[in-house]
Amino acid sequence: MTDAVSRFTGFADSYDRARPRPPAELVDVLMQWADARRPVVVDLGAGTGLSTVLWQGRASRVTAIEPSSDMREIARHRVETLPDAAAFEIIDATAEETGLPAGAADIVTASQAMHWFDAPRTLAEVARILRPGGVFAAYDCDWPPHIDWEIDAAYDTFERRYRAIEIERGLRPASTDKRGHLGRMRESGHFRYTTEIALHHRESGDGARLVDVARSQGGVVALIDSGATEREIGLAHLRAVATARLAEPKPWWWTYRIRLGVTAPQP
Repeated sequence: MTDAVSRFTGFADSYDRARPRPPAELVDVLMQWADARRPVVVDLGAGTGLSTVLWQGRASRVTAIEPSSDMREIARHRVETLPDAAAFEIIDATAEETGLPAGAADIVTASQAMHWFDAPRTLAEVARILRPGGVFAAYDCDWPPHIDWEIDAAYDTFERRYRAIEIERGLRPASTDKRGHLGRMRESGHFRYTTEIALHHRESGDGARLVDVARSQGGVVALIDSGATEREIGLAHLRAVATARLAEPKPWWWTYRIRLGVTAPQP
């Protein structure tokens, strides 16, 4: 497993069922920042379209960029059911080379994806396709959701365990630390202003869904495919705690961290 596209190949259906939906309020924030009532939006690394369909009824045009054919197929089916499906387009391309015209977008987003991109090339491409004063938002949710202390502690233990084994076995593709997104945006020189804000999102789920969330992570899939057992990577313990503590659905609290950048004027 040498790249992020391969990492998320073969389990798009289960990924789509488990992953959280971004907060709807994000659309209001970005439209206010971009000062655009019906913006042209580009969604980089759109995956199965969970972040793309936030723009239903709010944008004049939405282009989802996704290099994985598995993910694109689900995204296409998702947008086909929308009342304004004609406003959406799913493209086989990358964040580094979108193939889109210069200065055409009001808003560019990257949901749960920026850490897999080549940051200098992606930020240059974002600046190219955004109009002057356009807005870029690279956002991620804190992982996992907060449910109760015992479940959170079990998930933390599981995550430390599987990540250590993943790195030990050379199964993790090159990536960047999400905590450095804002600094890289500031240092790129492409934005006149950058900042970070947080939004919160409430969902609910039982123990089975929490395990599905854990199994939707590319590293977990790679380890299991390589022959690792659930006990070895700590998933068996998480499953036991989640089953005991989440026999019935409870509220889940997600925190989304949004790194915002406003493009500089043309020279």
